[in-house]
Amino acid sequence: MADGYGLIRKNGCCFVKNVLWQNYDWAPQLLRWPGMGVEKVGSEITKRRWCSCTKDDFLPEESFKSWGNYVNAVKHMPDRLVDRVLSRSKDLAELQVKTRSEHEMKKTLSWWDLIWFGMGAVIGAGIFVLTGQEARYGAGPAIVLSYTVSGVSALLSVFCYTEFAVEIPVAGGSFAYLRVELGDFMAFIAAGNILLEYVIGGAAVARSWTAYFATLCNKDAADFRISAHGLTEGYNELDPIAVGIIAIICVIAVLSTKGSSRLNYIASIVHIVVIIFIIICGFMKADTKNYSNFTPNGVRGIFKSSAVLFFAYVGFDAVSTMAEETKNPAKDIPIGLVGSMVITTALYCILAVTLCLMQPFESIDPDAPFSKAFEAVGWGWAQYVVAAGALKGMTSVLLVGAVGQARYLTHIARTHMLPPWFAKVHPKTGTPINATIVMLAATAVIAFFTKLDILANLLSISTLFIFMLVAVALLVRRYYVSDQTTKENRNKLIVFLLLIIGSSIATAAYWGVSKNGWVAYCITVPIWLLATIGLWLFVPHARDPKLWGVPLVPWLPSASIAINIFLLGSIDKDSFIRFSVWTAVLLLYYFFFGLHASYDTAKEYEGIQDGTWRKIEEGNVPSVTKSGIDAEEGRSDPATSTA
Repeated sequence: MADGYGLIRKNGCCFVKNVLWQNYDWAPQLLRWPGMGVEKVGSEITKRRWCSCTKDDFLPEESFKSWGNYVNAVKHMPDRLVDRVLSRSKDLAELQVKTRSEHEMKKTLSWWDLIWFGMGAVIGAGIFVLTGQEARYGAGPAIVLSYTVSGVSALLSVFCYTEFAVEIPVAGGSFAYLRVELGDFMAFIAAGNILLEYVIGGAAVARSWTAYFATLCNKDAADFRISAHGLTEGYNELDPIAVGIIAIICVIAVLSTKGSSRLNYIASIVHIVVIIFIIICGFMKADTKNYSNFTPNGVRGIFKSSAVLFFAYVGFDAVSTMAEETKNPAKDIPIGLVGSMVITTALYCILAVTLCLMQPFESIDPDAPFSKAFEAVGWGWAQYVVAAGALKGMTSVLLVGAVGQARYLTHIARTHMLPPWFAKVHPKTGTPINATIVMLAATAVIAFFTKLDILANLLSISTLFIFMLVAVALLVRRYYVSDQTTKENRNKLIVFLLLIIGSSIATAAYWGVSKNGWVAYCITVPIWLLATIGLWLFVPHARDPKLWGVPLVPWLPSASIAINIFLLGSIDKDSFIRFSVWTAVLLLYYFFFGLHASYDTAKEYEGIQDGTWRKIEEGNVPSVTKSGIDAEEGRSDPATSTA
């Protein structure tokens, strides 16, 4: 349908076709919006080719129009930072921001697809590689308890994710949820770690893919890697096979989401068959004497391995990024996320028991544990079946990770915290091609150089940090609504949240520095318990879920916060140093680019509702806009206009 000026509305989006420049007073504003697919040619606005690329695709905001504007923006950095810290997006704004991708993603997925995506995303390098590494050097046969602890932590996080994914079904996943509840600044810090999580996770799986491919070829992984003696230890084993498999995955991911789903659950079915084979045949060769020394490194070894093995559960959050492409989010997402996590945890624990019954933990191979275990018990032929199944599983993990990470990047770019060029969705494939290619290129570079053990620890930090923030955001969502929650209840919420987080950090820190102490736990654990009880009894719910909600609030999200932080306390110091360096890099980018781009964009995208102007954010969002200059009155977002 088109009005007298040629404005066409389709699928909730507005497009302009062959409209004279002077016909619209908002046309200059429209042209600053990459993804709308229009540009000025002479005195007319014409549709721009999807594949074309201009400066405005990367830095379209007013702050970057000239050096003068940029200098002025930097001068206002403190005020803008306060604005971004105190401003929160709205649910509706996160849903409407999809229009900045020019084309919508196709709704093709059901709960069946999500369950297989969930298992395909998770069951891979974690179980087939890290199980051997942690059983031999960490928890020993008690690794089954390590998987149980990690699984409980992951399942609590799954519940938190599920409520958000149902209420805000967009491709941004935890980034979008944190923008709504904790504000732009905290969401950006999480976003940087989300992207790091996916790049590192994909690189680690690709490195493991090479190891199992070598087993299938009856070779050592070193035979397929190139030693670069001039590089630092840990970064000097170059892996071209890993780069090759990432390139193949990239092609599949950009072609079709539904096609990726079909390929994923075919590969996952084969994978599950192989897992059942491992369990049945492994128990046939079991020896209970191998369980005689169940906890060689005690409780500390169990929890230290749990922190590393959390890597084995990374990937389920990729399913939440597919909410935008799900037919019925209210039904499909809870079934898909919770169902896949319960199945995965059960399989992990059984596989861990099987491995440690087949071999003494001191003899387990850290690189290809299941293949070598069958070889050790005289079933050399079985190692090839296991290797083939592992390759299938890791291929699924790479594929689902590629789909998920591209959608995260797409939604982050929609907010202009990153260049909006990444937000484009291809009109034919319905997939974010730019984001997919860039993320997988970064993954390939990391996979080419970096060893698995370095990647696994760093990945666990980023993941646990993000899951902790999502649990905090869920508590904020349930107990605080702007302009409705009283100041008294808001202050109570802040105090109880600080006590929950602070006591959890104190518990984790004491665990990290004290080998045998227990006195501090008698203080920190009761504080956590009392703070959770206080939140439950003295702060009324400000909002209840509309479609599907997390049970046992505040207990479940509070427990998720405590467990995630506790597992962080079991990770090595070097990984925290790397994490700090990455966070510092994120802050530099944010202060000099992301802050100003997102600030300008938040002031630019206003809408009309019932004839009055409204903000797309709540909190400290003043009327002053770009580069300290007052905004023109009467501008609206064509994508949300009622024209």
